[in-house]
Amino acid sequence: MLITKETDYALRILRALAGGDRLTASELAANEQIPQQFAYKILKKLHKAGFVQIARGADGGCTLDANLSSVTLFQLIRAMERDATVSACTAPGYECQWRRAHGGEICKAHIHLAQIQQAINRELDSHALQDILFGN
Repeated sequence: MLITKETDYALRILRALAGGDRLTASELAANEQIPQQFAYKILKKLHKAGFVQIARGADGGCTLDANLSSVTLFQLIRAMERDATVSACTAPGYECQWRRAHGGEICKAHIHLAQIQQAINRELDSHALQDILFGN
């Protein structure tokens, strides 16, 4: 599955923050029906990717720090998921045991899966989060 629960929750958080309000992790979790411990984990990833700012303290909370018109679904998935590929063999740096066992022979399945992965990546990268979340 390309869009996991974590990415779905990240979309919900970004949608909630798009209004410009500063919201706490607790508020986001409650309003978006996200388990609170999961909300913290997602917010850390969104912060690391530069999508949100997190302010600590009494007046703390989270704010949107990205233009959702410039962020694509592909970028969000990459920020949230360790492995968002159709097959392990299409992941960067994957070392194929089959190719090694067959003297480096080209694997026709890999060629087709890599083409499918490229098509999926292009499609995901063609959709801005603003359009997905708000239909603009």
